[in-house]
Amino acid sequence: MAEAAFKQMIATSLRQTRPQSFRHTKPLRYPQRPLSTTPAGQPKPARDTPQWQAHKVQSSGQPARERRRLDKLRNEHEPRSFSSFLTDNYSREHNYLRISVTERCNLRCLYCMPEEGVPLSPSEQLLTTPEIIYLAELFVNQGVNKIRLTGGEPTVRKDIVDLMHQIGNLRKNGLKELCITTNGISLHRKLDSMVESGLTGVNLSLDTLDPYQFTIMTRRNGHDAVMKSINRILEMNKIGAGIRLKINCVVMRGLNEREILPFVELGREQDIEVRFIEYMPFDGNKWSEKKMISFGEMLALIRQKYPDVQKVQDHKNDTSKTYQIPGFVGRMGFITSMTHNFCGTCNRLRITGDGNLKVCLFGNAEVSLRDILRESNNGRPIDAEAMEALRQLEMDRRQALPDSTGELGVSEKEARLLDVIGMAVKRKKEKHAGIGELENMKNRPMILIGG
Repeated sequence: MAEAAFKQMIATSLRQTRPQSFRHTKPLRYPQRPLSTTPAGQPKPARDTPQWQAHKVQSSGQPARERRRLDKLRNEHEPRSFSSFLTDNYSREHNYLRISVTERCNLRCLYCMPEEGVPLSPSEQLLTTPEIIYLAELFVNQGVNKIRLTGGEPTVRKDIVDLMHQIGNLRKNGLKELCITTNGISLHRKLDSMVESGLTGVNLSLDTLDPYQFTIMTRRNGHDAVMKSINRILEMNKIGAGIRLKINCVVMRGLNEREILPFVELGREQDIEVRFIEYMPFDGNKWSEKKMISFGEMLALIRQKYPDVQKVQDHKNDTSKTYQIPGFVGRMGFITSMTHNFCGTCNRLRITGDGNLKVCLFGNAEVSLRDILRESNNGRPIDAEAMEALRQLEMDRRQALPDSTGELGVSEKEARLLDVIGMAVKRKKEKHAGIGELENMKNRPMILIGG
């Protein structure tokens, strides 16, 4: 594709798919009500008295339903309290949802999957695309404004682009960010279509810049394909794609700690954020504290060559501690789950591939949303046709039973799901366990959680 034509495609794509908050918008103007009048010679009632209220209703010239509609419009654009279903007992508001869309992966990374592999769930136990969209919409309507698709490896899902397009449509409901976590093996082949669907960010897992070491750590080939995906993102960003690229590197003693500086230097002239992750324990990854390199040790190593490395102000809900070397375009971050937890500002929830809600990556408590969702379908997976029938049934019931304000309420199924979600969120602990406890706790392998 010629560059001029590609630039036009990207520009058109961004106009169509970027959330409204990314565009310049004019202030909203509401319809004005007629000025209140009183018969000649009669004083206007004092404000906020019963007489004034009655006068206001009589003189507005608008039916009650229209006044409710305008009041609703005003209320929608006033600050509203965050959903109680997504707020835990420590006042943490969970506006970030990570959805695992597959348990399959085309790599076998040492820290993620046991060497012998993992038993995959039968396909009928995994969420269908309509079920994922239903749950995504439910969470967005409650205040989630960022969704990240994970796996396994999400790009191996056959309908991943269509799935992203449907989730991207939720920007009209308040979604602002649509991201993906990937190993990059096949990303370059689907990236253009993903940007058209509304992709705003890519977290790309890469633990070594050495092709030979890549084969050792992933038990597969594919280093060249990953680098092709990184370069494709950088090329697209030069012509306006605006994809936030972060490279996630799990550092393991004896394997890749010597590559910390080469990873840092990727950001010398390129807008890349490399995030170094402390090695974490999950079922089957043979974690030991001796293999873990702490944030402090990694930062000290970097300072030996770059003593002027500076701390950058983090955002409230950032999982990483961010630093930058003066003169570098890119930045580096450290995800310090083992040595300095960031639980106090955690805003993330996870849905596993088999439909369980997980409120903490390191917690082993889960509740099934899939089972509630499928109750009205006799426990069977819900395809597009069945979902359309169920949505129509819910709409009919909601129209028949309006709430006290005359507006349509949530359906019985939505109410049940929200109750279960709310109770799970309220049970979320103040912080997860630390070294000495985590390695002895039962938890899924990382690949079955969804990064």
